[in-house]
Order: sequence, then structure tokens, then C-alpha cells
Amino acid sequence: MEVFADRREAGRILAAHLKFLRDEDVVVLGLPRGGVPVAAEVAKELRATLDVLCVRKIGVPRQLELAMGAVAEGGIVVREERVLTIAGVADSTFVACQHAEQHVLDDAVERFRRGRPLTNLRGRTVVIVDDGLATGATARAACLSARQLGAATIILAVPVGPAEARGSFPEADRVIIAVTPPHFSAVGLHYGDFRPTSDDEVTVALDEAARRMHHNDVNASMEFDNEVVIPVDGVRLSGHLHLPPAARAVVLFAHGSGSSRTSPRNQFVAEVLNGAGLGTLLLDLLIPTEELDRGFVFDVELLATRLLAAAHWLRARPDTRHAALGYFGASTGAGAAFVAAAKEPGQVSAVVSRGGRPDLAGRYLGDVVAPSLLIVGGADDVVVELNRNALAKLNAPSRVAIVPGATHLFEEPGTLAQAATLARDFFVSELLAGAVREGVR
Repeated sequence: MEVFADRREAGRILAAHLKFLRDEDVVVLGLPRGGVPVAAEVAKELRATLDVLCVRKIGVPRQLELAMGAVAEGGIVVREERVLTIAGVADSTFVACQHAEQHVLDDAVERFRRGRPLTNLRGRTVVIVDDGLATGATARAACLSARQLGAATIILAVPVGPAEARGSFPEADRVIIAVTPPHFSAVGLHYGDFRPTSDDEVTVALDEAARRMHHNDVNASMEFDNEVVIPVDGVRLSGHLHLPPAARAVVLFAHGSGSSRTSPRNQFVAEVLNGAGLGTLLLDLLIPTEELDRGFVFDVELLATRLLAAAHWLRARPDTRHAALGYFGASTGAGAAFVAAAKEPGQVSAVVSRGGRPDLAGRYLGDVVAPSLLIVGGADDVVVELNRNALAKLNAPSRVAIVPGATHLFEEPGTLAQAATLARDFFVSELLAGAVREGVR
């Protein structure tokens, strides 16, 4: 029974059950790895600090999915005595498995914290978030760890789990479960997309949250985040504009199918860019009736004209008039981005293509002067070759970046996060650093 499209949607739904905590002194702790994308959405809604609390399930030998215990930061060990008895696991076996998982836990702490300490929990309200609740061993261990670290109030919050779990967690002061299916079984059955969360995705979520909290502290009142409409030649293009306080750079997203505004992939990339202080305009270059016609999807001249109109619209806004602009193109939108960059080189300072078709820009490629990055999946053989051919025609400082193992849509675990990180670092270097250089002159 599917309830959530993915972990991010689950996080938004869970956040609605926690809105009473908004703007309170709250720390949201995600249990890596799958709980972190859920926790990131909760922290964003609550305007709260996000961190990870590392825990590891101790699985029954030869039945690793069945938890006989768990370990957590601070030397916490939880034993599931009923499972140990039924499975006939000897104490010596449990201890050996415990030590093995402790080593994995220590490595995870090092990867995700990168030498920094856990956020101070002493005297604070802590919300512990996972992507679901099954046996509860890891959740118990996490609650005990948070309590040991000084948390005053502990709320265990998950998108999905059995209703009876609400009364079976004395380790938490309160248990919140957004959805309690009448016949709950495995957590993953309640998600449309339950792919494993990668280390990269955890790191990106933590970095985004840290930057967001910093920006909120600087000047949250000047942030703009809203739907917009841009009139172009008799049609009204829908978009979503996010501007951090005093935005110095904005990236316009171009997708040939017109789905830029609602594309989960583009939304994910945009959030990564927002976390680095970049504004984003997710723009539908086609109206719904046009999307049905493949002729419009491949009309890069038309798409480029509309992209340039959006750039002019940004130039007319007082809050983006002086911002550096970048184009982020996917699919045929990449071709449009390069055509737009060639036609009006003064409008754009950097171009990034993700799994795109820059080759569709044809003769315009040689007129592009903006630094460009072509991100391609390593398993997308045809598009890799098309991008390399396009690179040879570009006169601007440009390169191809290959994401190993990724196919055209970057659906493999961790590959989209890698692509987003590449785009973020490139735009930060070319747009934000470039804006600073311009200001110095």
C-alpha cells in the first residue's frame, strides 16, 4: 500500500504533524541514512537545526533484516530479548555482532560529522526522525543516546508505523506517527520510491540545512520563495522563484518538456543550489498544451527565446536587477540554454547541462562565451558522445564531467546528488565568486 511518493514527500507530510514546534528551540536528528531526507524536510518546515544521530541495527545472523538489538552514539546498546530468545542467539554471538556494528557506526560518525561535534542537545527539545518504524530497536537506541546527551524532551517522529507503537516507547516523551496503516508490514511497502539513501545525499542535506540556518540568522525576512508568472509573446509561463536574502546570483532552469517547475530532479538540484546561497527560477518553458507536441519540445529556438524573456524579467525586478545569472539545462533545455547564451552573451555568466543535448544548439555553440559544465551519466553512452562533440565546438572555458554509473535520468542511488554537487560548486565558483570579483573592480 503506497502512501508516500518518496522520503521527501514523507518528510513534508510528517512536518505538518509537528508544526506546533515551529520556531521553537528544536534540534531535528535524522537517523542515517534513510531518515535524513525525511528529517531535512521536517527541519526546513520547523526552521530548526538539522543533524544526524548515528545508530546501527544489529541483525540476527543469517536474518540480518530482523533486529536483535542496536547500537548508538555514546556507547548505547539495546537488546531485543524476545528476538534473541526466539532466534536462539548466544550472548557471545550477540557481543561479536555488536562489536562489528560498533565499528561501522564509528566510521559513519566520521563520514557524516567530518570532525565536528554533535549539535548540543542539553536542555533542548529533540525530534528524532526515521523513514518508518518497524521493530523499533534503532529508534530506542537513538532515544537513549539523545537522553544521555542531555535532551530535555524527546519526540520520536516517523511518517509510517504501527499504531500500537505510540504506547510502546517509554524511551521517548512523545511518539508521533503520521500514518498508521491498518495492516502495517514493511516500511518500504508504503513508499513509491524507497531506494537506499547514499552518503552523498546525507552530506548534501546536512550542508543545505546548515547554510539555510545561517541565511535565516542573517536576514530571513528578505527571503523570497513563491510561484511566479512570466508573460512571453501571448503565453504565460509558470515558474517558482526562490531568492535568498540579498541574492547575488540566480540560476534559471530550462527543461524542454516544460516540467522544470514540478520536476523532482530539478527541485532537488535547486535545493542544493539554494543551500549554497544561489537563487533559482524553476521555469516551465512550455504551456501544458504545447508539451504534448514533440515539435515544441525540440524547438530550441523557441525555448531559448522564452528563456531569454525570463532573464529579461529577472533584470526588471529590483531584487535581481544586479544578480549574476546562470542557466541550468536538462534534456533539450540544454540546447536552448546554449542558444540563449550565444544570442545574448551579456545576460549569462555560466551554463550547466545535466544529461542534456547541447548538440541541439548546433552553430550557436561557437558563439558561447560563458564558462560551461556538461554533466553526463557514465552509463548514458549516446549522450556522452553527443556532449563530447558539443564540447569540441565550444570556444568558452568548458569541460565534461562524468558521473560514474549514472544513466540518462540519474536515477541510480547517489548519482543525482553527485550531479547537483558538481553544478553547485561550478555555479558558486562562476557566479558568486564572479560577483565578488565584479564588485572589487
